Amino acid sequence: MMNDAKPRGRPPSTAAREKALAAAHAILMEEGFGRLTVEAVAARSGVGKATLYRNWTNACELAMAALIDGVPLVQAGGETGLKAALTAQMRALVKAFATTRGRQIAMTLAAADPESEMTRAFRNRVILSSREAGRTLIIDATRRGEIPPPVEIDTLLDMVYGPVFYRILAGHQPLNAAFAERLAENAVTILTAPNP
Repeated sequence: MMNDAKPRGRPPSTAAREKALAAAHAILMEEGFGRLTVEAVAARSGVGKATLYRNWTNACELAMAALIDGVPLVQAGGETGLKAALTAQMRALVKAFATTRGRQIAMTLAAADPESEMTRAFRNRVILSSREAGRTLIIDATRRGEIPPPVEIDTLLDMVYGPVFYRILAGHQPLNAAFAERLAENAVTILTAPNP
């Protein structure tokens, strides 16, 4: 006889993570960065604090993850190609920080201590995650024969992603879709140039 009862216990980590991110995003958008705490996310999402701390070191990391939740950090570029995948990633990243809450976080980051929890969270959850996603896209495009193997991929990733984070922190120029598209186009131009 088959047992159709649902298994007991905590939900799968992916489901719990999604619930936590949704709750954190709602708090961030409705109340602002200062009101986003691990306790508030746990209460709103129903996800235990222990589970939250298994996924994020602190509330700052959770806030960054919530802000860029839905950003296609890694996309399959096989069907659409590197340019389309990179453009989608750049557009979503720029869009996240062009929101009112994103701009508030950027302003707070600009004034923060380089070793603060918030700065470390931004570095780990946004900058490094984006760069690693870009590395995956470039490696996949190389394997498909779409681009030649880059000579120095880490320098190249800094050149591709650096302008986004510079605008986020400096705030001297707008973050918009046109900027994201130009960045992706310039990156692909560099990547498709023959190696010397």
